Amino acid sequence: MNIYPLLRPLLFSLDAESAHYLTLRLLKLAHQTGLSALSKASVEDKPVQVMGLHFKNRLGLAAGLDKNGEYIDALGDMGFGFVEIGTVTPRAQAGNPLPRVFRLPEHQAIINRMGFNNFGIEYLLNQVKISRYQGILGINIGKNADVANENANQDYLLGLRKSYMHASYVTINISSPNTKNLRQLQQGDEIKNLLHDLKEEQLKLQTEHGKYTPIAVKIAPDLSDEDLVRIARLLVEFNIDGVIATNTTLARDQVQSHKFADENGGLSGAPLTEKATQVVKVLASELNNRLPIIAAGGIMSVTDAQQKIQAGASLIQIYSGLIYKGPAIIAEILRGL
Repeated sequence: MNIYPLLRPLLFSLDAESAHYLTLRLLKLAHQTGLSALSKASVEDKPVQVMGLHFKNRLGLAAGLDKNGEYIDALGDMGFGFVEIGTVTPRAQAGNPLPRVFRLPEHQAIINRMGFNNFGIEYLLNQVKISRYQGILGINIGKNADVANENANQDYLLGLRKSYMHASYVTINISSPNTKNLRQLQQGDEIKNLLHDLKEEQLKLQTEHGKYTPIAVKIAPDLSDEDLVRIARLLVEFNIDGVIATNTTLARDQVQSHKFADENGGLSGAPLTEKATQVVKVLASELNNRLPIIAAGGIMSVTDAQQKIQAGASLIQIYSGLIYKGPAIIAEILRGL
């Protein structure tokens, strides 16, 4: 029973951020009362091994929907093969001023400039500890906005240390367009030094805890092919475990006519589909299966998902597709993969 088409007009009558939190609260309530089972489609597991982890299927939830880990159980019960929470920073921060999320329904797109609003990593980890979710859980970490790039490594190392024993894998977010200068960490010596420090810390933590927690790096869709090749080679050089392609885009060429086209922030949804797929293709060509690609960006249908896999992705993640299509998209994609 798919009630999302009935709820969507109500949700879309609210501002985007209010609708976001209302949807999550309703989802949690449905999970707690057992009502979510009525709409959950039965789909056969198709397990895969990626980053040394066992995924029950290739479809995951991208970071950003559950920034604080408050809805893990409800989201984990929707059929996903993995759930990624965050982005979380060492200290709580409010993010950017409201309004900061804008829907572009004509384009099946969203513009957001949230700015890593979250309650801090200690709060998130407490939520993880009380969760009953037994599946693959990714924790996406970032730096606080008031920390200069020259000190950013310390925020990422702290995030890695704190989350290491609680995450199935840890994602390093250096590609959000909504924290000033964050994307600069993808360039030159910045990314090289960060990857070096993260790998060194990961190996120390492995020795200390007797557990290996993979690291994935999330990159922007707006990088040149030359930059993508350079990053791919660095990921291999430092034995990073995976790459997530991609974050949101600053490009507006496909939504220029929309009233929100000039709003600052990252654009996600259908306008990102082809750009993100092209990034996957470039990475796949350079990486040649030396590390896996997790594809995100513009996956709005089973066809989009199939194209990401064909382009070279091992796993895929959705976000905007879930907002526009509702939970039915999960079964639709899983049946087609």
